Amino acid sequence: MAPANAPKTIGGKTVGSIGFGMMNLTISDKISHEEAVKPMKAALDNGSNFWNAGTFYGPPTANSLHLLNYYFTKYPEDASRVVLSVKGAYELRNQAPDGSPEGLRSTVDECLRILNGTKTIDLFECARIDPEVPVETTVGALKQLIEDGKIGSYGLSEVSPATIRRANAVHPPAAVEEELSLFSRHVLDEGGVLDTCRELGIVMVGYSPMGSGWLTGQFKKLDDLAPDDYRRRFPRFQPGAFEHNVKLAQAVEAVAEKKGCSSAQIAIAWVVRQGVLAIPGATKVSRVEENCKSVDLTDAEAAEIQKAVDHTAVVGDRYPEAFQKHLSQ
Repeated sequence: MAPANAPKTIGGKTVGSIGFGMMNLTISDKISHEEAVKPMKAALDNGSNFWNAGTFYGPPTANSLHLLNYYFTKYPEDASRVVLSVKGAYELRNQAPDGSPEGLRSTVDECLRILNGTKTIDLFECARIDPEVPVETTVGALKQLIEDGKIGSYGLSEVSPATIRRANAVHPPAAVEEELSLFSRHVLDEGGVLDTCRELGIVMVGYSPMGSGWLTGQFKKLDDLAPDDYRRRFPRFQPGAFEHNVKLAQAVEAVAEKKGCSSAQIAIAWVVRQGVLAIPGATKVSRVEENCKSVDLTDAEAAEIQKAVDHTAVVGDRYPEAFQKHLSQ
């Protein structure tokens, strides 16, 4: 497949070819705001100006929005440089999306309250589709929030081609966010999510481009994961599945070694090659700088990766069973 161009704008705002995912900065309380702003600053200084935040990335009193308030209070001059995407209308603990007009307005108002004027919301995404609310109703409410000046544009996440078309008929989304990596390629199916986005002129944002860490080169065996690592609950990291799946990671690592770059850079380059805006996350400045270094895959390298993909089927679902019901809706 010929490489596609990475998106250059979202909602009329110019974005770099690689974005920045903020989940790991606040999903636990192990990183102080003072430390968290360092990789954020590095991302922006290295061209990653599309930031992907979440209301459920951490507790309600210490999520992405609180960190963003801290950052833009410290660096107010950066507010105009960052294109901010906020995922919300979803309660992680109960896996409960809320696509009602009341729920959406309440979520957005709370985000704006926490940001306290330090930054506008350029893109608000429904993290999951609410099965109890027609998507037309949800999008109608988002359109009203845009008209009210509370958000600049809206996006959807983990949706089906049919849902994208229904939403687009009410008001075109600026972006659709989906998991995309060499370990999760479902959106590339013919007539699937990426084809639909291309047809309708919608930017696709790819989260977890390193496959939940598989393509970082950080672990070779299951014991390399800390006992309390959340990934130990994921099907692809279970005994048996892990030993099989690591073979794909090793194949990518072989390509990276020959090219003289990291596995993570190969993983990101592969996503970008699909014409998708990759949003890798990182908690350390060195990792951010590594991720932001653009690497172009040659056709021969892409073919070698494709051969590895064709010969190594990934074992296990993307998420634990409790999270599966709201995927690709």
